[in-house]
Amino acid sequence: MLRRLSIRDFVIVDRLELDFEGGFGTLTGETGAGKSILLDALSLTLGGRAETGVVRGGCDKTDICAEFDLPANAALDDWLAEQELAADDDALILRRVVDANGRGKAWINGTPVTLAQLRAVGEWLADIHGQHAHHALLRADTQRLLLDTHAAATPLAAEVAALWREWQRLAALRQRAEQDAAASLRERELLVWQLKELEELAFDAAEWAEINAEHGRLAHAVDLVNGADEVLDGLGEGERAVRAVLGHFQGRLAAMAVIDPSLADVCDLVGSAAIQADEAVHALRRYRERLDLDPQRLVEVERRIGAVMDVVRKYRSAPEALPELQTQWRARLEALEASADPVRLAAAEIEARKAYEAAATRLSVARRPAAAALSATITEAMQSLAMAGGRFEVALLPAAPSAHGVETIEFQVAANPGQELRNLAKVASGGELSRIGLAIQVMTSRDSATPTLIFDEVDVGIGGRVAEIVGQLLHRLGQDRQVLCVTHLPQVAACADWQWQIAKENRGGQTLSAVTALDGAARIEEIARMLGGVNITATTRQHAAEMLGEKVN
Repeated sequence: MLRRLSIRDFVIVDRLELDFEGGFGTLTGETGAGKSILLDALSLTLGGRAETGVVRGGCDKTDICAEFDLPANAALDDWLAEQELAADDDALILRRVVDANGRGKAWINGTPVTLAQLRAVGEWLADIHGQHAHHALLRADTQRLLLDTHAAATPLAAEVAALWREWQRLAALRQRAEQDAAASLRERELLVWQLKELEELAFDAAEWAEINAEHGRLAHAVDLVNGADEVLDGLGEGERAVRAVLGHFQGRLAAMAVIDPSLADVCDLVGSAAIQADEAVHALRRYRERLDLDPQRLVEVERRIGAVMDVVRKYRSAPEALPELQTQWRARLEALEASADPVRLAAAEIEARKAYEAAATRLSVARRPAAAALSATITEAMQSLAMAGGRFEVALLPAAPSAHGVETIEFQVAANPGQELRNLAKVASGGELSRIGLAIQVMTSRDSATPTLIFDEVDVGIGGRVAEIVGQLLHRLGQDRQVLCVTHLPQVAACADWQWQIAKENRGGQTLSAVTALDGAARIEEIARMLGGVNITATTRQHAAEMLGEKVN
């Protein structure tokens, strides 16, 4: 449940530290005092949308922090572990900061998170029913989602939608294959011809590097031969060959070093040079022996290079990119061949349709008892909400296959005895819709595992005995979980386990919202205010005390 809510500079709230209790609690006060503002602040910590107007005038940012008990939920535990957001001390602390420009940051247990992560964890912690939520019940998608949730069939509904999409994808492929057969054939023939050309070329990156190096040697073979001969003659084979000269100089220095030993190092250096010159001569001679003038090989190499460059120019590619181009063409050809087989595609389409139909049948089977149970539950609640003899039914109407199954979900109602069931959107008046919507919200909340349920003025449009019954329904709901309700109705507030009063006050020339936890006597005064308005009489207080089950001293 929600333990604590800390609010800083939010709309007309400067600083609030609120500690919540379990059970059924109500927030009451004059219109505009800021009752719904507290729930809006809580909604932000649960991942709700932030707007620039949420920051209190004259402030840079709003800072809201909500602390929840960690619910016993294995799915939530797994999600927190996956996100590396493990809770400490069995608590989850959600924080949201929004600046004056509407930009915000979020944290879970002190770790920065995305808004999507905040929303995800918020769905496990609290469920907020807005004051206009009953209008959403007129939409087919809301009705379908509510039934599937009641039937614990949302995973199956998601599977049906996925199988529908796969069936439609294969059907579209098969139709396209039938319609584009000629164009597909032309493209496949072209790809086959292009791939054959590349396969015959047999391009290899390593071979390409080698053949270019070889071409460089062959194309300059005359220069290489002449250069090698010239160097060999100068190093070791001519009359004044360097190798012979160095040998002579080494001998001369060796004789001189006998007289002056300090020349020994110079003698060694010249000797080393002579040895290196000798090695160079041997290496160059071996190179010269391998170096041939082979015009025929040059022609072959140039022909190979030309063949590669012709293909490169034709496909506007680079030589090194040819293998990747070949891979792409092969993949495209395989895709075309797969999509160009209407018979195979038709078989795959049939299998996908069968899988969809099987899942849709399971979904229908899961929906039927849930629809009957929900119909009976809401019908029973209607008897207490000034709609005696009324009936409610969740109808499963056969429909063409779709992503949502093979039936349409339609909420139907007969508000009075003897009336025929008709679509809720067509027959319910505003007051009836409010009562039916509230019954649906309260009754279906019993199915939810969410530990905190919040109702924001969902009792608009009802009063008197009906309001008292609504309060009793919420009180019973509060026996199993934490229920918070913003209300203007004294009958609802009187059924609460605890009550807060929200009021405006002027501090330092600013209008700010203040929250007061009411004790027994203060609750009598607040209920009396809700009953009698400005002039509160002793009779009004007596009535308030009776509603609270207390006596006035």
